[in-house]
Amino acid sequence: MNEIEGIKVVSFDADGTLWDFEKVMRRSLRHALDELRKMAPDVGERLTLAELIQIRMAVARRLRGKMNLEEIRLEAFQQTLKHLGRPDDALASHLNDVYLKHRFEDIELFEDVLPVLNELKMRYDLGMLSNGNSYPEFCGLKSMFKFVVFAQDYGFEKPDPRLFNAAVDKARCSKRELLHVGDSLQDDVAGAVGAGIRCVWLNRIGMKNAFDIRIDYEISSLFDLLEMLE
Repeated sequence: MNEIEGIKVVSFDADGTLWDFEKVMRRSLRHALDELRKMAPDVGERLTLAELIQIRMAVARRLRGKMNLEEIRLEAFQQTLKHLGRPDDALASHLNDVYLKHRFEDIELFEDVLPVLNELKMRYDLGMLSNGNSYPEFCGLKSMFKFVVFAQDYGFEKPDPRLFNAAVDKARCSKRELLHVGDSLQDDVAGAVGAGIRCVWLNRIGMKNAFDIRIDYEISSLFDLLEMLE
């Protein structure tokens, strides 16, 4: 395993890297759907989890970059109720609150996250660089990161190199001194490479590089990162 030299700052993607976002998202939506079926069974029983996800994805495609992610989620619940023939902004707001409560409270960090971050923060400045909105203080990671860069605050997303440049500015380091770690080949790896920043692909499930993207380093666990940075 190749060692990585000259690093002073390590940034991490959040969703999919530090926790299983799909799992927590689906579970949180299930809570919201259960709440809808309790409050309005006549329409709630006609809605499936798959439809709820589909509507949210359509709203996100239309509004991403124009609203933050919390606003998009609220709009998705509003559109869901309209789709069901039961427009109700107050109910949509309540469902959004239920979703957000579980979206953050139900996050389960991968088992390698806390041990590795606690070890690394003694030697490096750590940051979060995410297209999502998982605030560290709500996810059991309060005071872990020196800086946080959320795409929704800048108007562009990974793999746009400008987001990686924003991380360099916030970290007050050179590109050569920043190492990014993420699970997405297209967003994290290609984005970092495009910005001239070294990147570690966290490939937990042994995916193949189907996009012919240049990979600087590849690991299957964050514990491997400790070995690389010794």
